[in-house]
Amino acid sequence: MKVHNVEMIMSAVKTEQYPKEGYPEFALAGRSNVGKSSFINKMIGRKSLARTSSKPGKTQTLNFYKIEEQLFFVDVPGYGYAKISKSTSAKFGPMIDEYLVSRNELRAVIQIVDLRHPPSAEDCNMYDFLVNYEIPAIVIATKADKIPRGKYEKHKKIVRDRLQMRVDDPLIVFSAEKGIGMDEAWKEIEGRM
Repeated sequence: MKVHNVEMIMSAVKTEQYPKEGYPEFALAGRSNVGKSSFINKMIGRKSLARTSSKPGKTQTLNFYKIEEQLFFVDVPGYGYAKISKSTSAKFGPMIDEYLVSRNELRAVIQIVDLRHPPSAEDCNMYDFLVNYEIPAIVIATKADKIPRGKYEKHKKIVRDRLQMRVDDPLIVFSAEKGIGMDEAWKEIEGRM
């Protein structure tokens, strides 16, 4: 998809605040600091529409990005970051769960993991949640520029095995630095609209 028009239209914390357009939505989930904002910015061809931060845990709302008047990327708070207070973290859980389980417009969750490392316990818990509620997932293994191309398959196998991925869920090697995997990711997204 060639992206010309994109805007961050709202931050929401409850159902009544969600957009009413009815466009397909793709939620982005991942550990804090795994590269969700970099993924969004690369996919939409912007340098800094989604805020990247060296301080994990910055996203504390559901952020809706409208793309080409056709779909939304929904950035959800990162999981698994210890420095967020327990009370703040406890608020994320129900907000995210409610969105993921009850939102009719949600077509898939784009779960971002780091290709360089085996998925964490939090990554596995998130993926199990998606399986449990029969929510389709597109797993993006990012930071691919940091490992040699010849090792991609080995690292992909580790991700697949550790998450115990469903056969129908794609696993895409991605690099926001080099643009690796962008076309493949857009193809998966567009195929679900």
